[in-house]
Amino acid sequence: MRWPLSTAACGLRRIGALACCAVLVGCATAPEPVAGPRTSPAPAAVLNDEAATAQLEAYAEQARPAPAPRGRLDPLDDAARSDLWQRVRDGFAMADLDNDLVRTWEQWYASRPEYVERMTTRGGRYLFHIVEEADRRGMPLELALLPFIESAFNPQAVSVARAAGMWQFMPATGKDFELKQNLFRDDRRDVLASTRAALDYLQLLQRQFGDWHLALAAYNWGRGNVQRAIAANQRAGRGTDYESLRMPDETRNYVPKLQAVKNIVARPEAFALMLPRLENHPFFLSVPIERDIDVALAVRLANISLEEFQSLNPQMNKPVILAAGTPQVLLPYDNANRFLRNIDTHNGALASWTAWVAPRTLKPADAAREVGMSEAALREANRIPAGMLIKSGSTLLVQRSGAGSADVPERLADSATIAFAPAAPALQRVSFKVGRKGDSVAAVARRYGTSPAQVAQWNDVGVKSRFKAGETVVVMVAPRKSRTAAAKPAAGKTTVAKKPSAPKTAAKTASRPAPATAATAQRNGVRVAKQ
Repeated sequence: MRWPLSTAACGLRRIGALACCAVLVGCATAPEPVAGPRTSPAPAAVLNDEAATAQLEAYAEQARPAPAPRGRLDPLDDAARSDLWQRVRDGFAMADLDNDLVRTWEQWYASRPEYVERMTTRGGRYLFHIVEEADRRGMPLELALLPFIESAFNPQAVSVARAAGMWQFMPATGKDFELKQNLFRDDRRDVLASTRAALDYLQLLQRQFGDWHLALAAYNWGRGNVQRAIAANQRAGRGTDYESLRMPDETRNYVPKLQAVKNIVARPEAFALMLPRLENHPFFLSVPIERDIDVALAVRLANISLEEFQSLNPQMNKPVILAAGTPQVLLPYDNANRFLRNIDTHNGALASWTAWVAPRTLKPADAAREVGMSEAALREANRIPAGMLIKSGSTLLVQRSGAGSADVPERLADSATIAFAPAAPALQRVSFKVGRKGDSVAAVARRYGTSPAQVAQWNDVGVKSRFKAGETVVVMVAPRKSRTAAAKPAAGKTTVAKKPSAPKTAAKTASRPAPATAATAQRNGVRVAKQ
């Protein structure tokens, strides 16, 4: 359904954008570009650490006002009114970067037309909302293209460094900007919340550095790193602009990537590319959630696929929407109206799941009996590893039939956590030196009654690796009931750790085959130290 521009521009803060069809599974790996030329304009004004920190805290505490939309479009220009890409072009306001890295990234995108088409089509779900938010703040509209660089507009994206969402917030930075991360939701993936936080952060960085290119470098690399790089250049009498600073390759390529995408959006025909048509009106509506409701039921009442629902509401970690923590969901326009009509006429319970707090440390089987569920169902719903206890105070997702019918209160919806403790005694770390003939990971695993994967993890090697003669090998064993003198080791000299370290995580250890026992270790001539 088409919306007239007057409706779309009337301060609809709870309405979002046009964007993508598919969820990105993985991005193509870009080539390692060659560094481009650098110039040295006047130094940028930079706040000191104390002032910058105070400003960040003020942003996290203060409510941001919502001024009226600025309306950059010519109301008589039909193309600008209907074409979202033209609206973005009209809002370009950042200084252009022109160097070899930009050329490299232009060629990279131009040589992958199918990738560009998928990425821009996918971004269409969210782009209108981001443009609206950036426009009403008076920010350059090329910033609305930044999720193309961060995540290819995949709100489910998670980096190896644990950055999440289409704006790629790290856990700590997300908390600084009021993005909740708990058992039931991760607002770093929330379309509305993460966009608000990202634009807040970018505005803060621009005010700190006085330059959008430096603000973008700080968004990628960290404001402390950029500030130190500027200070180093100032001491050396060098320029302090983006191209003059020493920075990691990822940050060196960050603004050139955005500039390349900006150039493609400005002139797609110059790169033999076509952009999908995106109309200048919202893709989704915000629908209020007044009672807890199962995701499956919400999907059915809205008559959309689960994949479509998750693309607009990617922040949810559980199969139930908690009204106290998620007071709204996003739905395509027509589906939003259908959802509101259907929920008004729905008979029966809305939610089959609720939250339950463990009153004490419990075995999963005991917790399952208390809430009226099977142990298997409780384990699956809460991803409880084998061999673990549920710690006191943990919040579990349970079926309502066994735990009452009241909606989950706000304190749980906003701060629920779950923690586990090993059910078995603490493991003991033993080590020995490999004999002259060497030894394989598999052979060590057989000797101590554990798995090759476990031995490989303990020693940070591959499962099919071999240990060299004289190399120290570590295994974790269950404690002996009685300490007796150990026999001489079969494969070399034993070393007993003074301060043995625990396995990497108890959960990972518990989910693998049971570790070797102290008795097994003793049979192999290895002395053990208490953990």
